Amino acid sequence: MELVVLDRTGKDTGKKVVLNDSIYAIEPNDHAIYLDVKQYLANQRQGTHKAKERAEIAGSTRKIKKQKGTGTARAGSIKSPVFKGGGRVFGPRPRNYGFKLNKKLKQVARKSALAYKAKANVITVVEDFTFEAPKTKEYVSLLTNLKVNDKKSLIVIADTDKNVYLSSRNIKGTEVITAKELNTFKIMNASSIVMTEKSLGVIESILA
Repeated sequence: MELVVLDRTGKDTGKKVVLNDSIYAIEPNDHAIYLDVKQYLANQRQGTHKAKERAEIAGSTRKIKKQKGTGTARAGSIKSPVFKGGGRVFGPRPRNYGFKLNKKLKQVARKSALAYKAKANVITVVEDFTFEAPKTKEYVSLLTNLKVNDKKSLIVIADTDKNVYLSSRNIKGTEVITAKELNTFKIMNASSIVMTEKSLGVIESILA
């Protein structure tokens, strides 16, 4: 697949890049995408939920009424789950929701996600760029020139660029990440993907 390279103003530079068929033209594996996205979202969960059980409740341990003769069920502690203010039965405990996935499966998932986006023609290639200083106005202008300002966009750059990142973080619906940080969830969650020329090479070296 061949794409034209645009500059920051959205004009054709006359250059073209060929997307690697082993990444952008494979038959997508939906189950691999599902597993990788599931793992990503599971890793975002803190898992710090906790409810106190009867052994952790503060309260008296005396027997609250005699065992027999009351006509009601026997009760040994005010901390019993059947009483108001008692401990919770089988309440949530802190846990780690993460699970393991093989590297090759994660690689297939990212390729599949990129293949979907390539097939939908929502990948744009732009010349490598940077900002002299953090300027939200410049970043908005870039999105407008590339015609992705009204879409959920993902800007993929080759290396960390503080000025570009700071320029983008105040704008809703757009995100800047490096090629090494690119993951299946980010790809599938974006309506439009803008890649710099150098970032294509980094992605290819990781996935090809």
